[in-house]
Amino acid sequence: MVPRVPLPPEIQLAQRLAGNEQVTRDRAVKKLRKYIVARTQRAAGGFTHDELLKVWKGLFYCMWMQDKPLLQEELGRTISQLIHAFQTTEAQHLFLQTFWQTMNREWTGIDRLRLDKFYMLMRMVLNESLKALKTQGWQERQIEQLLELLTTEILHPDSQAPSGVKSHFLEIFLEELSKVGAAELTADQNLKFIDPFCTIAARTQDSLVLHNITRGIFEAIVEQAPFAIEDLMNELDAPEEEGVSEDDERGQGVLSEEPGSLHGAACDRDEALPGDGEDSVGPVLQFDYEAVASRLFAVASQQGTPSQNRKRLYKVIRKLQDLAEGLFPEDDVPEEAYRNLQAEGQERRTKKRPKPRSQERPGKGRKEDSRPDPSSGSERRMRRQQGSGTEPAGPQEQLGGPGGRGARKKRRRRLRAGARVKVAGCRELQTKQRPLQSRK
Repeated sequence: MVPRVPLPPEIQLAQRLAGNEQVTRDRAVKKLRKYIVARTQRAAGGFTHDELLKVWKGLFYCMWMQDKPLLQEELGRTISQLIHAFQTTEAQHLFLQTFWQTMNREWTGIDRLRLDKFYMLMRMVLNESLKALKTQGWQERQIEQLLELLTTEILHPDSQAPSGVKSHFLEIFLEELSKVGAAELTADQNLKFIDPFCTIAARTQDSLVLHNITRGIFEAIVEQAPFAIEDLMNELDAPEEEGVSEDDERGQGVLSEEPGSLHGAACDRDEALPGDGEDSVGPVLQFDYEAVASRLFAVASQQGTPSQNRKRLYKVIRKLQDLAEGLFPEDDVPEEAYRNLQAEGQERRTKKRPKPRSQERPGKGRKEDSRPDPSSGSERRMRRQQGSGTEPAGPQEQLGGPGGRGARKKRRRRLRAGARVKVAGCRELQTKQRPLQSRK
């Protein structure tokens, strides 16, 4: 009788990770972490590419079998944090490379009921990979290696990434980078992070990739500009607060404890700002808008750039150049969109009601002399606010703009002349190390 050959540890772990029982899967995940730490600590240790592919297949079906959103989130966090169990940067990058290859291979087989959990897993893995860069001090060489890996496996024309993986990655990249490095990264470092997207946007033949890069990266930078400028304005005022003596701080602390003190009320207002409903925003990356526009122009003006790519990028370049000069190019867009929307609504009402209002219900007299022209935009807003009992609001506050992000548009309108006056001084801080004051 031929003796049975034992299976390699990677295959055994993969089988247990994809088991039917949750207890078996949980134990396999814990054993996998210990196995990774023990194997990568050896001088001759480490994993091969094929071995990590087997491990990720087991982890993929471990997530596939997990039910209930809270348990899925916990499992996704545990799986994504496995990257920190690897002791070398090369092993971490190989772990990330096999993850994205696994997602590309298995993506077409995921049904729509399981898409959300794998969207979440992709976000968590990207977040932990950026945290690994943060623990290494944002070394330039490590940043370049990670960006090259992500570009090759996801965005390169020769990659096997489906459109769903590409679109989701471009949607979450800037968000996760803001969460991890907004407090530390400088404008020059942020430019390095988006440099591969500039190159791909100029060269790609895929219109969907071009749209997603433009919308998820460059236009997102333009939309976040008011918040970034506001952060820099706050940092300009930080040195004045740092000059307060300890005695004054103790005195202010005593005053703040009094029930009716003004300082205590101010502190309460400041503490309430981060969670102030729809106006609250997360951390924002700082960019040198003139440098970003120059980089985009350099790649867009090349001879081999397709014409549709060049036209799309030139529109973004003009917006970035306006930001570099302290102008917000989207200030007048909601007004125009508001007028167009009202014109379309008026046309629809005209088609439904061909008769003029003067001929309707002659018994009930209309006060034509006391009512202004209903076609004027100001009167429309007045009549609307009279019905709701609130102060009249401008068109910018009523519509979210072409981007559809109403909460950000509302707050953006609050940054008016003050932001433009101080933008010149703020730009000087964009290349300095952040933060000048701790973020709450």
